[in-house]
Amino acid sequence: MISTKGRYALRVMLDLAKQQSDSYIPLKDIAERQGISKKYLEIIVKELVSSKLLIGVSGKGGGYKLARKPDEYTVGEILEVTEGSLDVVACLADENYDCPRKEFCETLPMWTEYNNMIHNFFYNKKLSDLLK
Repeated sequence: MISTKGRYALRVMLDLAKQQSDSYIPLKDIAERQGISKKYLEIIVKELVSSKLLIGVSGKGGGYKLARKPDEYTVGEILEVTEGSLDVVACLADENYDCPRKEFCETLPMWTEYNNMIHNFFYNKKLSDLLK
């Protein structure tokens, strides 16, 4: 399940994409437009900045802007920054996970197929697709 953190991160990214501006947008403006607590958004944008998805500047005239064009972001990369791995089971999420059943697991093909569907869905959807 995608948490509010992941959903709000997408909303922040979309909000900034809609502004179509090279100017920095104050977080309070985003929070007001989105109806989300500024305090909660501070946590989210910090992660987005540290992952280089956003550029942030503090002080007068500061705020946030996209680091790239909207068509250069995938929904998958945005969600993974805030949600962590989108893999559905531990044996697929961590290649070093040593599952004693891996060699004869009858459900692994199903989990692999499901995992691939989720990954393909989110990584083939661009931020710009959500603007339309």
